[in-house]
Amino acid sequence: MTPSHARISKAVIPAAGLGTRFLPATKATPKEMLPVVDKPAIQYVVEEAAAAGLSDVLMVTGRNKRPLEDHFDRNYELEEALHRKGDDTRLAKVEESSDLATIHYVRQGNPKGLGHAILCAAPHVGDQPFAVLLGDDLIDPRDPLLQRMIEVQEQYGGSVIALMEVDPAQIHLYGCAAALPTGDDDVVEVSDLVEKPDPAEAPSNLAIIGRYILPPAVFDVLRKTEPGRGGEIQITDALHSLAADPSLGGPVHGVVFKGRRYDTGDRGDYLRAIVRLACEREDLGPDFRAWLRSYVTEEM
Repeated sequence: MTPSHARISKAVIPAAGLGTRFLPATKATPKEMLPVVDKPAIQYVVEEAAAAGLSDVLMVTGRNKRPLEDHFDRNYELEEALHRKGDDTRLAKVEESSDLATIHYVRQGNPKGLGHAILCAAPHVGDQPFAVLLGDDLIDPRDPLLQRMIEVQEQYGGSVIALMEVDPAQIHLYGCAAALPTGDDDVVEVSDLVEKPDPAEAPSNLAIIGRYILPPAVFDVLRKTEPGRGGEIQITDALHSLAADPSLGGPVHGVVFKGRRYDTGDRGDYLRAIVRLACEREDLGPDFRAWLRSYVTEEM
């Protein structure tokens, strides 16, 4: 295999953001540690990477992110206390988070944007393609998006991004792709990308959601990428360069995702994600759905 077609084994999870949309909860608690039902959001993301066979995970963190490391580390005192009580169910849940993957950490000393956060992963990733998973997008494990993206990358090489059709009026909230069809119904060839375009100027309603498969060549492109929207180094701008000139690192393809996605990026979507996931849980769903029906019918 060439490096661009080598088997992907590493995942990068940028987790250096300040979480200002969730203040004051995130004043002392990383936004990635906010619970979605009974697990922090970041654990869902690591579980997704592990399920796709990516057992080597690098988290790009910042100040006040120590709880992330503690969560995925062993807690011997708690484990011993649960063991003495014979609480095997909770003990298994506690041990699960420390057994998911081999997790490494690097700090993004100066928050210069998502592209810069990904660039911080270069020494760890080396010359192999790798996955990037953003913690704001939780993908239902019944819809294996990441596995499908890995398959597409192994077929075409280069970069693969996750796309989802959105209301055209909402496209200004996302990176947007101009795309051409391929022989696969769920795969498109990306010819251009624009970061958060005006809806009137957007090339499509295909929004980039938080999953990427990137070649190592992206690091050289990111090093030359000037700050863009918001004064930050944008991964969308680097991908725009790759799509315009495939000789830099191969083509850019997109997987159009039609499955279940839980957006925890703002407060309203975060609450909706919790309700949807709680409703589908076997242990919580029946009682919670009954209460929710009663609440909506009687109280609203």
